[in-house]
Amino acid sequence: MKSRTYAYSTGRPVVMGTKHMVAASHYLASLAGHAMLERGGSAVDAIIATNAVLAVVYNHMAGLGGDLFAQVWDPKTGKVEALNASGRSGQQATPDFFQTKGHNPLPSRGPLAAITVPGVVDGWHQLHQRYGKLPWKSLFQPAIEHAGGFPLTPKFADYIAGYASTLQPYESTAQIFLPDGRPVKAGRILRQPDLAESFSMIAEGGADIFYRGKLGEKIVRGLQSAGGILTTDDFAAHTSDWVEPLRTTYRGYEVTELPPNTQGIATLMILNILENFDLPAIGEGSAGYYHLIAEAIKLAFADRDRWVTDPTFIDIPVERLLSKEYASQRASQIDMQRATPDDQLAPGLDGGDTVYMCAVDDDGQVVSLIQSVYYEFGSAYMPPGTGILLQNRGSFFSLDPEKANVLAPGKRTFHTIIPAMALKDGVPVLAFGTMGGEGQPQSQVAMLTRMVDFGMNPQEAIEAPRWLFGRTWGQESRTLKLEGRIPDGIANELSRRGHDVEMMMDWSQTMGHAQAIWIERETGVLNGAADPRGEGMAVGR
Repeated sequence: MKSRTYAYSTGRPVVMGTKHMVAASHYLASLAGHAMLERGGSAVDAIIATNAVLAVVYNHMAGLGGDLFAQVWDPKTGKVEALNASGRSGQQATPDFFQTKGHNPLPSRGPLAAITVPGVVDGWHQLHQRYGKLPWKSLFQPAIEHAGGFPLTPKFADYIAGYASTLQPYESTAQIFLPDGRPVKAGRILRQPDLAESFSMIAEGGADIFYRGKLGEKIVRGLQSAGGILTTDDFAAHTSDWVEPLRTTYRGYEVTELPPNTQGIATLMILNILENFDLPAIGEGSAGYYHLIAEAIKLAFADRDRWVTDPTFIDIPVERLLSKEYASQRASQIDMQRATPDDQLAPGLDGGDTVYMCAVDDDGQVVSLIQSVYYEFGSAYMPPGTGILLQNRGSFFSLDPEKANVLAPGKRTFHTIIPAMALKDGVPVLAFGTMGGEGQPQSQVAMLTRMVDFGMNPQEAIEAPRWLFGRTWGQESRTLKLEGRIPDGIANELSRRGHDVEMMMDWSQTMGHAQAIWIERETGVLNGAADPRGEGMAVGR
């Protein structure tokens, strides 16, 4: 990795250290994770503590009611391990059930949107069982403390105000975020006593209390009293899975992602397509750069939408989709002067809201983890007495029997959230990722190409203007959204080539909040970066 001054940079420096590092989307979470590293904890200990605090101070994006995916580099074995801690739909979740009640598509808010079991607590348990050093109970003390009260940040306050009408119908939710009927303002203390109690129960009782004990029973009682369909049997049946990550190579780097049911395969397909082009010759920030990547995204997403779902329900042709030959075939379909119209897009083979965080410890263990409740505030429903916002990830299921991601009992839905890692000569050099729904593969490609092809450091790569093709959280769209810092001349040229350009704010929340740690293997220096679009930071020593 080379470093250069980038014209659009905020001037925020990359954070450097030689012992350990954590980067997350809220500073209180980063500080909690770093405290665990300072106590001699593993990167996994740090990331659990980080995630737990985010479940309190950014619980419109993450929380105990959501899912989790992670990659862990184990220096003892020299392998990347991947964990799928996403939940499955309840046994009563059938297309007939929802169609009989007049729901098509599926509800996106409320108790009937919470149809998949939250996987995060078991994900933490599985990670800690395999890689934890510090006592389980100690990892949740910062989260419990902050649930007792923390100063609300401006961006979180903006989300509460912006989604007040979504939160208002649900009494338990409104009591927290809309006391006296008004949104909590920035700078005020946000107190979540029920959430503090839920975390205390998990700290004392482990994952069992959530899936087979009193906390899970309380969640199910609240859901069922409000018309929800998850049962205690659904919670008790939950399992997380250690899986083999998907891999491809890009310019001499090996990039790893979670396999389906995540969209990680889309990032790898985009990189495979881009490898057929000379990006430095095209030029970073040029119209050709944005055009090429947008076209590669369209092709990869056509295949993703055709195939990605729970692989236990259909046979996904992963090897073929990730082959370099297939990527070359797809690359040949790109016209550098003309955007492909939607009606000409098709899969080549027949057949939301989130938080990202990463950590490196003193022993060289590397963790890349992402966690989500899907939409902002998930289902918006909070079972009374729990303080837990339940995810609405199941609302992404289709009721169309012809679709791969059609709803079925005990099925994992298509997931947008994807933690990424890149290796060189068999050892990790980069842990990276972002929140941002459909934008996650796109932002990962933006970061990686800007670091690998154009020599940016991770902070510069994160701060560079971003784009988003397609839908955001639940909003159907086929526009190419560009941050306002992209010059008008570039935007006009992209419009001329046939893109439906939509200009956004200079630092748009729609583009997600990215974090990254680059590991300089020659010097041992850790380079941490956090997104100024969020309220996070990298902390290291």
